[in-house]
Amino acid sequence: MSEPDIQQYCNLMEEIKRRTGVVDFFLGGKGHALYQPTTIESICLQLRKILELIAFGSLVANKESYSAVYAKFATNWNARLLLRDLERVNPDFYPKPVVEVPSPDPKVRRHLENRQLDYMTKQEFERIYEKCGAMMHADNPYGSRIDYKYYLERLPAWRTQAVNLLSNHQVRLLNEKGFYLIHMKENQDDKVHFYRFEPAPPGPTGG
Repeated sequence: MSEPDIQQYCNLMEEIKRRTGVVDFFLGGKGHALYQPTTIESICLQLRKILELIAFGSLVANKESYSAVYAKFATNWNARLLLRDLERVNPDFYPKPVVEVPSPDPKVRRHLENRQLDYMTKQEFERIYEKCGAMMHADNPYGSRIDYKYYLERLPAWRTQAVNLLSNHQVRLLNEKGFYLIHMKENQDDKVHFYRFEPAPPGPTGG
């Protein structure tokens, strides 16, 4: 992948951070959308868009594949089917959250370990995407009513799971042999940073 392509991925991550800021603005009580139901609906909309940006990120190197999947996201909120379409294009599309720990190898400063299960898994992605999608429609006066209390109780946890998924993560982009390590922010600034890791070259064969 060329640097402009991975930079485009980082741009998507920056957009996620901006939308997370909107979620935090509402959840922290710093603002509202006039009354509680519309505030909760606004948070769900931002969270749904964050999940879409996560899903699209792995396809930024292939405009045709990106556009095809985007068109389905625009008309369908069945996350299970949408993720299935993504996996057909890029089986490794979902971010892999990691933590960096001191390495026992003196030649290596740090190594990566899988993050504990405090992040949004693919199965939770499906469920949360569909729950947020259900908020995009008005109540059916003759059907079941939207349980706003349910969303109010769960939205903070959903927000945290999404942040934990992305904070430090590996992503394998379409048609790339290696992977990128993404830091959503670093000590020196609040910008998204990336580091590329290539597969080790094959060692010499005995003869």
